Amino acid sequence: MNKSIVRYVLGSVLKLEGILLLLPALTGLIYLEIEGLVYLMVGALATLLGFLLTIKRPKDMVFYLKEGCITTALSWILLSLVGCLPFVLTGEIPHFVNALFETISGFTTTGASILTTVESLSHPSLIWRSFTHWIGGMGVLVFILAIIPLSGGSNINLMRAESPGPSVGKLVPRMKETARNLYIIYFALTLLEFIFLICGHMPVFDAICTSFGTAGTGGFGIKDTSIGGYSIYLQWVVTVFMILFGVNFNAYYFIIAKQFKKAWEMEEVKEYFVIIAIAIGLITFNILSMCENVFDAITKASFQVASIITTTGFSTANFDTWPGLSKTILVLLMFVGACAGSTGGGIKVSRIVIGFKSFVRESFYYIHPKSVRKVKVDGKPVDSGMIHSVNIYFMTFIWIFVISIIIISIDGMDLVTNFTAVAATINNIGPGLEQVGPIQNFSRFSDLSKCVLMFDMLAGRLELYPLLLLLHPLMWKDVIDHRRHRFSTWRRKRIMERQKKRNS
Repeated sequence: MNKSIVRYVLGSVLKLEGILLLLPALTGLIYLEIEGLVYLMVGALATLLGFLLTIKRPKDMVFYLKEGCITTALSWILLSLVGCLPFVLTGEIPHFVNALFETISGFTTTGASILTTVESLSHPSLIWRSFTHWIGGMGVLVFILAIIPLSGGSNINLMRAESPGPSVGKLVPRMKETARNLYIIYFALTLLEFIFLICGHMPVFDAICTSFGTAGTGGFGIKDTSIGGYSIYLQWVVTVFMILFGVNFNAYYFIIAKQFKKAWEMEEVKEYFVIIAIAIGLITFNILSMCENVFDAITKASFQVASIITTTGFSTANFDTWPGLSKTILVLLMFVGACAGSTGGGIKVSRIVIGFKSFVRESFYYIHPKSVRKVKVDGKPVDSGMIHSVNIYFMTFIWIFVISIIIISIDGMDLVTNFTAVAATINNIGPGLEQVGPIQNFSRFSDLSKCVLMFDMLAGRLELYPLLLLLHPLMWKDVIDHRRHRFSTWRRKRIMERQKKRNS
């Protein structure tokens, strides 16, 4: 394993995080809050450590999928460990496990919180919570790809390990340009939402935090009422942009490049909008008697469907009090998630489509055993390797889901709470039902359960495998063997030196 390139990328991540911590530090200066100094000190420390790790440039700038998975998993863990320090040092979240939970929830764009009230936080902490969503939404390593020159196909290996979805392709021949194009689209959509929010008379600070939370499909609000305290216009703006950020970003690139036919042929995007429309229609009809009028029902249903399927987690109503049909639909949407190549979480619409078409094909074989029928997406046949990968993903997802529920059930909470808590974290959504509902939080769980849920958040954001491979002994075999070899060499050298002293 190329350890030097892993070290170099981790150092680059630390330097980038140090720079990003300047935003809450600057916010503290603007609002004259001393907490901003803590963010400045942590940022300086992260930058210093980053420079120490990147002083020596690796001779070999190539690393493959194994290094990509390890680098991705370690980068997100390191980001979270450093990012939680300001919460602990300012005393706003003094318990380290709680601070780490909040930070991982931010970077993974989950939005699950242990805070009973967010309005008691300082402005630097509020903007940092929301900013972690924006950082984690597109992926910090995707941003670094646009900066660090790698070779030998390394870029695509790093991007595949971090980007959500069953496949990652190039928008342009060079992955570096692909990463830049993705971030340009990401920044442009964020800025556009900010402008619309400002036009609706939302305060500038609120608009910045809300734009960050929507863009990253994270859902950390800066009000205890989430988005419910804002006007209907602002709620609709957030609804529309949540849906837009759940679309595969390749579609936006095709539209900008005037390749409208390719954008239209993206089956996943069309299915995504169909699912949203059906869910909104069913929930609107189901909650109509609980709302003031039809428009109010459509507004609440649209917002919550957009929030759940894109795994954003904002709320304008306590959907835990809605009828059973509505809650069932929302729970199902938790698992569906947004499109591959978006900032949303969940299993992804593309996997659902491939899985369903595979089921139809297998069912057809039972009727016509000698027939040859291929699974097609966007008019192109899906190879057996991709279908196999999707099936393995489903099985891995189920195993992690089941084991997580069993472990957190030790706390003695009800089944609905445990089930939706795991569903909300592994799918990077945030709120669940019952004791983790939209007006509740995750503070009731023990430290052990919080660690399990933190693992689920990271596993869900990184598409399961990078985090699981980090724990696999074979991934570290060469590192362990190298350490053993160095120890054996040192030991032999010491023995020879002792023998020389005795002989002399």
